[in-house]
Amino acid sequence: MPTETLEFQVEARQLLQLMIHSVYSNKDVFLRELVSNASDALDKLRLEKLRDDSLDADVSDLHIEIDIDKDARTLTVRDNGIGMSYDEVGQLIGTIANSGTAKFLQELREAKDAAGAEGLIGQFGVGFYSGFMVADEVTLVTRRAGESHGTRWTSRGEDTYTLEPVDDAPQGTSVTLHLKPADPENQLHDYTSPWKIREIVKRYSDFITWPIRMVPERGEGEEPREPETLNSMKALWARSRDEVSDDEYHELYKHIGHDWRDPLETIRLQAEGTFEFQALLFLPAHAPHDLFTRDFRRGVQLYVRRVFIMDDCEALLPPYLRFVKGVVDAADLSLNVSREILQQDRHIEMMRRRLTKKVLSTVKDMMAKDRDRYTTFWREFGTVLKEGLVTDPENRDAILALASFASTHDDTEPTTLKSYVERMKDGQEDIYYLTGESRQSIENSPHMEAFRDRGIEVLLLTDPVDEVWADAVGEYEGKKLRSVAKGQIDLDAKDDGTSEGEREKRNEDYAGLLGWMKEQLDEDIKEVRLSSRLTVSPACVVSDANDLTPALENMYRAMGQEVPRAKRILELNPGHPLVKGLNQAYQEREDRTGLTETTELLHGLAVLAEGGQPKDPARFVKLMADRLERAL
Repeated sequence: MPTETLEFQVEARQLLQLMIHSVYSNKDVFLRELVSNASDALDKLRLEKLRDDSLDADVSDLHIEIDIDKDARTLTVRDNGIGMSYDEVGQLIGTIANSGTAKFLQELREAKDAAGAEGLIGQFGVGFYSGFMVADEVTLVTRRAGESHGTRWTSRGEDTYTLEPVDDAPQGTSVTLHLKPADPENQLHDYTSPWKIREIVKRYSDFITWPIRMVPERGEGEEPREPETLNSMKALWARSRDEVSDDEYHELYKHIGHDWRDPLETIRLQAEGTFEFQALLFLPAHAPHDLFTRDFRRGVQLYVRRVFIMDDCEALLPPYLRFVKGVVDAADLSLNVSREILQQDRHIEMMRRRLTKKVLSTVKDMMAKDRDRYTTFWREFGTVLKEGLVTDPENRDAILALASFASTHDDTEPTTLKSYVERMKDGQEDIYYLTGESRQSIENSPHMEAFRDRGIEVLLLTDPVDEVWADAVGEYEGKKLRSVAKGQIDLDAKDDGTSEGEREKRNEDYAGLLGWMKEQLDEDIKEVRLSSRLTVSPACVVSDANDLTPALENMYRAMGQEVPRAKRILELNPGHPLVKGLNQAYQEREDRTGLTETTELLHGLAVLAEGGQPKDPARFVKLMADRLERAL
């Protein structure tokens, strides 16, 4: 095959320019990224050889090698790992194979500081491009294990790159950086200096499980010296807490989490007994923006007796803890375990339960002892954690104990369910809540009027998952969770200043109107009744106690589940002048054509007030315009 000159994908070209213009605030991390990529390649080869013993690949001395040529001013990072085929080089390096690329680049351009941009790059694992921060030209030579021909990739980080086949490439991948001149003022160090390389490897990659070797400098007349290993290769999770610094833990997190920030919390777990394992888990400080996308990679790394088995092992933690990063090292699993086997393994299920409980108890401790860090955690991950209230009944109580929610009790501070119950008024039996798109829209909802007047606290739930978990949970410590927009709300009737006799008479006075309005709106509503929840608005629509809310119906339909549309209930405020006038007109008029339109408008206004849309918006607008015209 002849040498090909190809253009970078548009997004890759944009990313290269951002990298070259110093997206990273600390240019030393280029070596961390290249070593991390090499480590992954070694992991993949060892795993591939375990699965396919016939693979023609040498795994007797897997390692990473760093080679410095001061005269040529080059730095080479070489591994004898899995390598890449000709097609894979073009796919993996000429393009950015990620569905979120456009959004990523937009956020990268909008990042207000270098640190923010650096964090975005870390999330996407495109550290290979960081080499262009320190190099004028990058050459990659690779041969996939089991193949006979290799590939050379070369680029100056501009619009194009070249691809050509090579016959004599060794197994694995080598990345050669043709270094720019040192410029200490711009944090561009002399990366042909062995002490600088040792410093970077020690700081960022000491925990890498493969040896990272470098040939020491040779003095004039000296014999070639044996390569020295720069990293300790000690698994941090296997060392006692006293032997490991917080900085070392943080660097491990950055390596496996592809994040530039320190983690919010480090969690250690050592299980002994019939089934032994060690775990080192991390809670990130910020949620990745693709946390709720289908392609989000979740799970922790799985090792067996210090041997890497699997990246992103989903079986070890439930989906609602998918943001947790870390390492789990088991003592009694097979080295040839597959994802399918993991799903059935009872040891994995035991580990999953222990790890889940440990993460939840850590968050609860954080809530009690470090409120600021808990607030950060809940702001970033509260939404996804609440998914567990639906999917994990076993740990539902634990999640409820550490969850917090906005409420009418305080404009800024969220509340726990425990605190809510402690503040409940005498005689209040239920925990009230209302869901909506924002706090403002919920607070302005007609459903809130009577609760606001009586000073009854209401939880304000604004996440889509709140619609689901509130129904699934049902109660907390014997107190029923009730939506103020569902069912008949029977607040203390004597608070409205009416006697039992007056209420009975009012119901009799409105009986005719309510029955007639039900006939007019029969296609859309199942009942018209007087309301005990309205004090200001003329009307509102509510769902029956056992019906799905419109928001929940729409959510199920968005997931491809067709559900029947439930008819709503229209509630009228008997104290509102509009409703009083409508009742009087109904009793006095024989021709009720105009009242039919008024009824339709009243229903449409109630639907709009809760954030919905009238069934026929064009007709609603025409009726409203006609009424306004007649009012002039």
